[in-house]
Amino acid sequence: MKFFVDTADVAAISELNDLGMVDGVTTNPSIILKSGRDILEVTKEICSIVSGPVSAEVVAMEADAMIAEGRKLAEIAPNITVKVPLTWDGLKACKVLSGEGKMVNVTLCFSVNQALIAAKAGATFISPFIGRLDDINLDGMELISDIRQVYDNYGFETQILAASVRTANHVTQCALVGADVMTAPPAVIKALASHVLTDKGLDQFAKDWAKTGQKIL
Repeated sequence: MKFFVDTADVAAISELNDLGMVDGVTTNPSIILKSGRDILEVTKEICSIVSGPVSAEVVAMEADAMIAEGRKLAEIAPNITVKVPLTWDGLKACKVLSGEGKMVNVTLCFSVNQALIAAKAGATFISPFIGRLDDINLDGMELISDIRQVYDNYGFETQILAASVRTANHVTQCALVGADVMTAPPAVIKALASHVLTDKGLDQFAKDWAKTGQKIL
């Protein structure tokens, strides 16, 4: 399963990338707002750090304007993935942009039917939102599993990009059900290294080593 990082924080991206933890990056208008930077400028910098796909989202609501924005964003770097919403106009934009050879990430997916039509429209990635479904008492992980089954049934090449990943358990479950990619904030990715028993064991080793009175260096 590939790891994408859901942020426009260049320092955080660089730190994770240096450890080999970044296969790509996802952004959206809210993330750009949080960064406080110009979308073209910060996206270009991210693309210079990360060799994998970097999702940059259109903000237009109509297909023709989405296509124009998508073409503009795609000029930033060869690894740009144009992000479009899962609306009828978004699907029209997806079809055109993917037909031009551009990577397209169809976002805000909340049902299997939405994922199915996005794949038929040529999406490179489909982004089902786990956490937002959990928020309304639905099982976000069940959606990932169902999309996996449908895509496998019919040989769709669209990659399942699990989004709105909020916990380490979400990451485990995504890997178990076969998501191609998961995208999460830097803090969630860092949390994957944490375990209470690791901390407990390390503390015991440190105490025992101190009693030996030895040094390695």
